[in-house]
Amino acid sequence: MALPLPPDDPGGSRIVVVGIGLDGWQGLSPAARHALVEADVVFGGQRQLDLLPRSVPADRLAWPAPMVPALPGLLNEHEGKRRVVLASGDPMFFGVGATLARLLGPEAIAVLPQVSSVSLACARLGWPLEDTEVVSVVGRPVAGVHRIVQDGHRALVLLGTAADADAIVGLLRDRGFGNSVLTVLSQLGGAAEATLRTTADAWMAEPAEPIDPLSVLAIEFRAAYGAPSWSRLAGLPDSAFQQDGQLTKYEIRALTLAALAPLPGQLLWDVGAGSGSVGIEWMRSHPACRAIAVEPRPDRLRLIAANASALGVPGLRIVAGSAPEALGDLPVPDAVFVGGAVSVDGVLDACWDALPPGGRLVANGVTVETEVMLAQWHRRVGGTLTRIAVQRAGPVGSFTGWRAAMPVTQWNCVKPRTSEQDAT
Repeated sequence: MALPLPPDDPGGSRIVVVGIGLDGWQGLSPAARHALVEADVVFGGQRQLDLLPRSVPADRLAWPAPMVPALPGLLNEHEGKRRVVLASGDPMFFGVGATLARLLGPEAIAVLPQVSSVSLACARLGWPLEDTEVVSVVGRPVAGVHRIVQDGHRALVLLGTAADADAIVGLLRDRGFGNSVLTVLSQLGGAAEATLRTTADAWMAEPAEPIDPLSVLAIEFRAAYGAPSWSRLAGLPDSAFQQDGQLTKYEIRALTLAALAPLPGQLLWDVGAGSGSVGIEWMRSHPACRAIAVEPRPDRLRLIAANASALGVPGLRIVAGSAPEALGDLPVPDAVFVGGAVSVDGVLDACWDALPPGGRLVANGVTVETEVMLAQWHRRVGGTLTRIAVQRAGPVGSFTGWRAAMPVTQWNCVKPRTSEQDAT
């Protein structure tokens, strides 16, 4: 069945979102052309608007900067008119279509996509689309690329400016991935389409000609001997983090993340975050995972920010403040981890109260006092109480022996869905 379009809607209430490629008008479907010809007003970036022929009589309004805050008011100002939004390629792939669906609801829009730059890039490279990871640095920190840097892996990066490519090359060389093969695909689908193939080291030795700012950068990651290639599974080595000693050690961290059970799109509170390791590994598990690190000490706040950037999750939200006071205005979490703040009065109560039914709370303690507190919570609301003991081999004179780390008591509980239990 053909998709119903707002030009067939007498009230003009729905908004048509049309994807357009660099081949312009001739590359559009009949339905997309019809929507544009019948429109009263067309919104879009100036580059997209310039692709329309004179046969499109609608008023053309270029997006203001910044765009997203202005969207609701601008669209409401033209309510009752036949409104079309013009976007590059597939509007639902890092595009304005997804933004409009989030702001207005999917029922308020009708999307007519064009082939995305990612599909075109995979077609040129011969890469299976389903096996190709994609990261966008359009309006996002380049540090997000750190998350995907793994030997033997390959990925596409959507660039926002020409400087983004230089920054990514520098990132790769700093990580020991100067041998990585880079392919810059510019003006995909247009008459001026071009391809440049090089390596990160060669790029720095002989700087390439200026590239189109909206190119796609294909990377085949190749590590030098000894360069770290961090897994996305929980339990990064402790050496991956800058720290002052306030760090959940990797064996305990792996078990803690397993208990927290991150799921795509879910939000974690990391309360008493220390170096930020638990929240960072939560976010590394899936690009849609979100986390908030709550920490009162300024020196540790700087460590958290540095670690989040270096490990590819610059979107980690960092809240300066002490729990429980700092928790009051935070969005509702799906899971909470309490490490360094277990013994602070009111923290576990505030975290438990903030969780919705089905939410998960994991708390670790190493002292007798925190162990008693966790045992009391276990007795009151249930869950699982576990003592974790780790021993590491080390030198004992000319021999090798076992040295025990301090045991950790972990309380893991899922808030019941059937009733709102009173933690007090």
